[in-house]
Amino acid sequence: MKTRMTEALGITRPVIQAPMAFAAGGTLASAVSSAGGMGMIGGGYGDADWIDQQFGIAAGARVGCGLITWKLAEQPHVLDQVLVHDPAAVFLSFGDPAPFAPAIRDAGVPLICQVQTLRDAWRALDCGADIIVAQGADAGGHGEARGTFALVPEIADEIARQNSKVLLCAAGGITDGRGLAAALMLGADGAVIGTRFLASHEALVHPRILDRALAATGDDTLRTRVVDVVRGYDWPSRYNGRVLSNPFIQKWHQSEAALQRDAKSEAAKWAAAQNAGDPDVATAFVGEGIGLINAVQSASDILANLAGEAQECLARAVSHSER
Repeated sequence: MKTRMTEALGITRPVIQAPMAFAAGGTLASAVSSAGGMGMIGGGYGDADWIDQQFGIAAGARVGCGLITWKLAEQPHVLDQVLVHDPAAVFLSFGDPAPFAPAIRDAGVPLICQVQTLRDAWRALDCGADIIVAQGADAGGHGEARGTFALVPEIADEIARQNSKVLLCAAGGITDGRGLAAALMLGADGAVIGTRFLASHEALVHPRILDRALAATGDDTLRTRVVDVVRGYDWPSRYNGRVLSNPFIQKWHQSEAALQRDAKSEAAKWAAAQNAGDPDVATAFVGEGIGLINAVQSASDILANLAGEAQECLARAVSHSER
């Protein structure tokens, strides 16, 4: 599949694997890149030793690295450490990219900025982003309130209005070839996909947690702050995270103040559940597209299926339009 993004990044399929914190390591990132997409290490909260380890596991594959921007602002040296690895791209999300854009540009590394509003997109354009990712609220993990199907074309129109050459990716609820084809029809040059790759052999997910996710539907997800509170992460108030609901989440959702008061004991319970893979307490960050996933596959097969299905969808659309 050829788009402006495949040509710009030297890939053969217009898919960037989302840099899912803790789940997207070097094995997943290198597998996606080897299969023709753009693989991303989920550098997340900036554990520099873990990032170094995952680049080592990627073993020279052309992979990028994602960082949570507000956390990077607390430890900006992490960006220098990432750039030492000559990443294929740096993917910034959830905060102002302006303080970090010059160093990324100076290193000759493409800058990807994920945004949740048109206002964020204006900022990314001003910062010289090479790729803007328009993330809708049906995405797994952190985000905001805008829907993918309205946000993507609105930002596409703004890019065209500014006569900018910046590339656009859609994110949020894109789980199969139908979603990828829809993203291209909305004006995107490709898609950022997370949840589908979470259910891959290469992702770093406890099998018990993954089994629970595969049995779920999109109805079983919700946006909440519970996971951030129990893990002690001080996320900006504008963001919350879409997760798979379970008894622990149901107990504390919309009772985060009470959870904060019991944070010490509940954090220990959460950590133990994560280690044991207890799906009634620990949970996965998944998007609404989880209901479209029925099996764990290799990253290579996932990417091939996404591209093949998308091409079939686009071909059918052309066929219908010619009747």
